Amino acid sequence: MDASADNPLLVADVGGTNLNLALLARDGARFRLLRKARYSTQEERSLLGPLQRFLAQDPTSRPAMACLSAAGPVLDRRIHLTNAPWDIDAVALERELGLPIHLVNDFIALSCGVLQLDLADPRQVTALPHGDGSLPSADPKGVALVVGAGTGLGVGFVVPTPAGPRAFPSEGGHIGLPVFDEDSLALWRHLKEGLPGPPGAEMAVSGLGLALIFRFLLDTRRVPWTPVASAILALPDPDQPAAISAQAQADPACGRAMTLFVELYARVCAELCAVFLPTGGLFLAGGIASKNRDRFLEGGCFMDRFERNYRAHLDLLTRATPIFLVHDYDLSLYGAALAPACTM
Repeated sequence: MDASADNPLLVADVGGTNLNLALLARDGARFRLLRKARYSTQEERSLLGPLQRFLAQDPTSRPAMACLSAAGPVLDRRIHLTNAPWDIDAVALERELGLPIHLVNDFIALSCGVLQLDLADPRQVTALPHGDGSLPSADPKGVALVVGAGTGLGVGFVVPTPAGPRAFPSEGGHIGLPVFDEDSLALWRHLKEGLPGPPGAEMAVSGLGLALIFRFLLDTRRVPWTPVASAILALPDPDQPAAISAQAQADPACGRAMTLFVELYARVCAELCAVFLPTGGLFLAGGIASKNRDRFLEGGCFMDRFERNYRAHLDLLTRATPIFLVHDYDLSLYGAALAPACTM
């Protein structure tokens, strides 16, 4: 796609919490960031308002087109956000902005963005060592799997083809919630109350899920109820996950919630690996993993659960899977720019 500093590309990453906009210019095979801004998804009534305000900041930079990614499926050129009360309508935006609009699911954008990562650059990714200390290499000809817990739980994947890589979304975030010990079984039973079917992984492996785990541990007296816990529960729901994470080292309730969260994350990833066989790498994206890097590394918490399966050949599969924790918060923006070429 042609995009220069004089004729840039407008991109968006619309999640359940944050709405990121940017202008990108083509720089060889990659894109260069010209300008970006962040808005609150929950405080906006539609995407049109922040788009207009963002473009008005520099009326001389007229985008060539817009590639917008958002958390939800694309149907008839519309996206209904799964964690916000409004839709994105490409036809209406084209009419208002006078720009060609390309819509894509956010995990297609993230999956496309993975193609731009330098796996040897520690500023972009951290390779997670396996239990034996090994760091398997990613096969460029293999499937790459992207799993990201943020406001919700997203799963996407990239398949190499003779015509170039192709990215796909999935509903993998809604596979069944794994059970592996007494606490996870009790959590499963707790979350199942009032549901027409078994709880899905997103109910625990997400920002909302971390808050639910925290409350479950307190209510069932698996952890002590501390003044810190009371203060966290007094916060608005969207603010609780970050507060739990921030207090994980100091408060026993927060620490146990984070440990169970990471263990559940690991089991979700192991079960998805059995489906996708990601020799091209498993990429842990989304804000929660990046902001809690030490939790995924220390004490083998993640890897111990990831590599412990009920069949020996599944142990071999997980131990051979390259795993990368992604740090680049702009990955979805660059991925949105690449998405048209990866989804044709």
